[in-house]
Amino acid sequence: MEGSKSIKNWSEDERPREKMLQKGAVSLSDAELIGIIIASGNRERSAIGLARDVLDMAGSNLRELGRLSITELQKIKGIGEAKAITICAAMELGRRRQMSEGLERAQITRSKDALPIIMPLLQDLSHEVFCVIYLNHAGKLLRHELISSGGIAATVVDIRMILKNALLYNTSQLIIAHNHPSGNKQPSSADISITKRLDEAARLMDIQLLDHIIVAGHDYLSLADEGLM
Repeated sequence: MEGSKSIKNWSEDERPREKMLQKGAVSLSDAELIGIIIASGNRERSAIGLARDVLDMAGSNLRELGRLSITELQKIKGIGEAKAITICAAMELGRRRQMSEGLERAQITRSKDALPIIMPLLQDLSHEVFCVIYLNHAGKLLRHELISSGGIAATVVDIRMILKNALLYNTSQLIIAHNHPSGNKQPSSADISITKRLDEAARLMDIQLLDHIIVAGHDYLSLADEGLM
């Protein structure tokens, strides 16, 4: 049985920690890296065996792994609450590292400039979330925040709250974004309507709405690029 051979009994060059020390993290497989994260196995499965079970649940796709919840991970035999929390924490840290590149960007003037911030925030969510990027007159990031969260198909957007915060942060330009958990990136009539309403209200305060980006998994659509605003 796979679990009868504890990692402690493996040869040194087979043990993931020792392998990482000797050859670097890049030499490890996804299962070996996850095995290090979950730290230990049980009587039936080694940490690497459990890691393979985790990958199987995600279809051997790390992006799909990032979408799994703590509850879903606990459905795997041998993955308790502590291990599930550790895996989710590691995935969240990866998202934040990815997003930090966008936060360091000197200037944001179009949808592609904002993607390094928006995609890590929205791409893995199974419910709809709306976020706002606040920029100064030069397009430099002032703040980004999630302002509302909804169900699988819709979320409620409070235009007054967006503009209140925009004034508070001394904003000159805005980019808004939300996700479609369905994977369909095409804007709904409600998406177009809220964009036009926010654009009109922002103009009264001398604030420019640069774009509304819809994230659908790892794809996106820019309403500005599509001429829909």
